[in-house]
Formats: sequence, C-alpha cells, structure tokens
Amino acid sequence: MERFIPLSIPNFEGNEKKYVNDALSQGWVSTGGKYITELEKKLEEFLKVKKVVACQSGTAALHLALMECGVQPKDLVIVPTLTFIAAVNPVMYQFASPIFMDCDDSLCMDVQKLRRFCESECDLKEEGLFHRDTGKQIKALVVVHVFGNLADMESIMEIAEKFHFKVVEDATEALGSRYISGRYAGKFAGTIGDFGAYSFNGNKIITTGGGGAVTAKEEKAAQHMQYISTQAKDDPLYYIHNEIGFNYRMTNLQAALGVAQMEELPEFIRRKNQNYKLYLEQLKDFPFGELLGFRQGTESNRWFYSLKLKMGQFKGSLREIISSLQAKGIQTRAVWDLIHKQLPYKENIAYQIEKALYYSSCILNLPCSTQLTEEEIVFVVEQIKNIVGEMADGIRVT
Repeated sequence: MERFIPLSIPNFEGNEKKYVNDALSQGWVSTGGKYITELEKKLEEFLKVKKVVACQSGTAALHLALMECGVQPKDLVIVPTLTFIAAVNPVMYQFASPIFMDCDDSLCMDVQKLRRFCESECDLKEEGLFHRDTGKQIKALVVVHVFGNLADMESIMEIAEKFHFKVVEDATEALGSRYISGRYAGKFAGTIGDFGAYSFNGNKIITTGGGGAVTAKEEKAAQHMQYISTQAKDDPLYYIHNEIGFNYRMTNLQAALGVAQMEELPEFIRRKNQNYKLYLEQLKDFPFGELLGFRQGTESNRWFYSLKLKMGQFKGSLREIISSLQAKGIQTRAVWDLIHKQLPYKENIAYQIEKALYYSSCILNLPCSTQLTEEEIVFVVEQIKNIVGEMADGIRVT
C-alpha cells in the first residue's frame, strides 16, 4: 500500500515550531507561561466572550463545567447517546447519573423528545426539575454539536429556561461554527449555553496535541473554573487551599502550539468548507448514499464529513466497507457505538432511542484533513463507488 489518506490529522503550516521553540528557550514548559494567557486571549477575541480558561483536555473542560453547574452525587444530567463517550463520563466523575436522549436527522439531540421527556416524565418544582420515577433532580443538560453541526440551540435554551436546568455546550468538535440567523445570530458554538467546552485533540480543527478550553456565560463562573483547574490555590506561597482543586491547567508548550493554530483557524475553516463542497460534487450521482448536510441558518466549521449509506440496498456491512477502504489506503470510520449500550451505562435511563440506532448503523465518516487535495477526494469517492458498487451488483435498487 503506497498511498495513505488519513481520516483527520493536524496541520502545522504556520508558526508552531517557532512558538514552541520560544517556550522551550524560556524554560516555561509546564502550567505557567505567556502562551497560555495569549491563547486564552485569542480564543476570547475569536469567540467574542469575556473569559476563556485553557485546560488539559476537552474532557477536563466538561468536568469543570459540570462542577460549576452544581452537579452532585445522585443528580441527573441529560446527555446524548450518539456522541463520543467523553461527553458523558464527566457526569460519572461527579457521581451523578446520565439520562440518554435520542438524536434527530442532524445527529444532534432531538429537541422534540427532550421537551416531551421534560413534560411527561418529570415534575417542575420550586427547587428545579425532578424525574418522576426516581425522584432525582435534573441539574444540567450536555448538548453536543456533532461533527461541527450546531444543535437546535434556540429550542434547547427555551426548554432549559422553562424547566430550570443548566446547559453545557460540548463544542469540542465545533470551534468556529456559528449561527447566522435567528435568536443567536452571530453567536459561536459554546457561547450560547451556560458553559461551553472545546477540545484541541490531535484530530480537531486546531490542536495543541492534547488540551481544551472552557468558557461560561457568567465571567465569575469562568474565573472559578480557572481557580479549581489549578489546584484551588488561595495562597501559592504558603500553599493554602480552601477548596478541592484539580491539575487541569494547560501547559505552556501546548498553548504555544495553540497560539500558532489560532492564527490559521480561518484558513482551516475555509478549506474544510471547500473540501466539503468537493465531496458533494463528487457524490451527487451516488445512488447508495448521500453526504449529510448542516443546519440551516448556521455556518459550520464542517469538521467531519458524514456519508449516510443506504445499507439495505446492497450486500455487505459497514465494517467490510471500512476494511476495504483501509486496504486501498483510505482511513474512514463509523460513528460511535451508542453510549447507552456501553457496559458502564446499560442500567441508566435511555429515552425512546430510535434514530440514533439507525444512524449508528449507516454513517461512514470520510477523510477530512485540511491538507486534503482535490485529487485525493476524487480518489476516495471513486473507491467508495467501486466497493459499494461491487456489493450492489445484481441487487435491484428500490
């Protein structure tokens, strides 16, 4: 296998080496240094928010947000089942329990089912929203902007305001996605709910290797998250700590990478959109699948490209397609296995999960790196057409 087209890899075309070498030369390699502050400022300016806290990972960002929501043992948190498990695990870090919600055709949370659940399965009391069967309080909701596609935040915020729970936006895949119409026109993913979490993992639109960031609607809440992310130091000279803290701060080396990546973010988003259009053009006459779109009234960073395959119209499994493409030097992947089916979560509440089951069986995620060339996109689509076409030989398309 001579050529290899990866699914999603980082792009270091700018000042990454320069800034990292500068941090090394100054000796600031750990959780102090100018690049951490500079990255936070660049994110604040880009997102148009007052305070961003750089931290160790997107998972840490979500954990900090749930702590700040006041999620405690025996509380409930509404989460999607169609997501990466890191969106759910922080609920368990707080010894709370998730309630799993279905997705809609955007792959994001189904707001109609969310509303129905709150109305029919819960009771709104003076203290908040309580799940009727368990008697437990629903403190928060984690909504994921799946693959950079914005969820229906207008409806989600209306429901949250009516039923009195906090909203944590998992924008780990959606840095740069924003609304361009409606109530939240001009607002970016992660800046609408009470809290917003971002990830800079190696496969994200920008990366710091590992790393993440968190913001909050209330600046005071963001400042408190920064405080507990650095071991809750009340007096760093005499080591006085009045709260339990965490070692969740980003390192200066990571932040140096991030500063350079932020300089390139607009260009990365442009390329993601350009490559998405190329895929659309190449797949327009493909009878066995279609590229999923993005929500109207938004501008997405188009982080991932998802091909919805018509699995019933040809022989063969999604696994066989992925393996055949791998043999051709093309890395693809299925969507995540649903979280409510995972061993640690099988006993948790899952509310009317239907579409997530369907989409988890037929989504093929395509190579989406910002270094992709037009020739590579053409090759990827040709191979998909060949492999699926062979599986469909002799089968009548209905």
